[in-house]
Amino acid sequence: MLIASGMYLPFPTTFAIFVGGLIRWVMDRMSAKAGHNDAQKARSENVGVLAASGMIAGEAMVGLLVATVRFFDGKMPILFGAGGFIESEPSYLLGLAVIGLLAFILLRLPMANAGRPEDPAPPQAIM
Repeated sequence: MLIASGMYLPFPTTFAIFVGGLIRWVMDRMSAKAGHNDAQKARSENVGVLAASGMIAGEAMVGLLVATVRFFDGKMPILFGAGGFIESEPSYLLGLAVIGLLAFILLRLPMANAGRPEDPAPPQAIM
């Protein structure tokens, strides 16, 4: 899917898909190392998909808010740069820190909600 998406989507979008795949791979490795059974793996996958979907929906809603403000010639608040809340330009380290925080959330939240081994597995969709 990443190669097919890369044919028409810009690099930042396809790279985000790649980073999401890396986070999923790390979560699978952590789950195997923790010795989770199939039910725990299913619960952690469900929570991970829900958290990632919520972040995607939140980003889309913020994008709509920004587009609406810009459509009505509104001014967006300036956080960085001249006249902004923080005078200096943001560094790449700040961006990496934010990505690291998001990765931590996308790993910690599902692993914390894996449940006990004796709990029943959640219902799975039939495909």
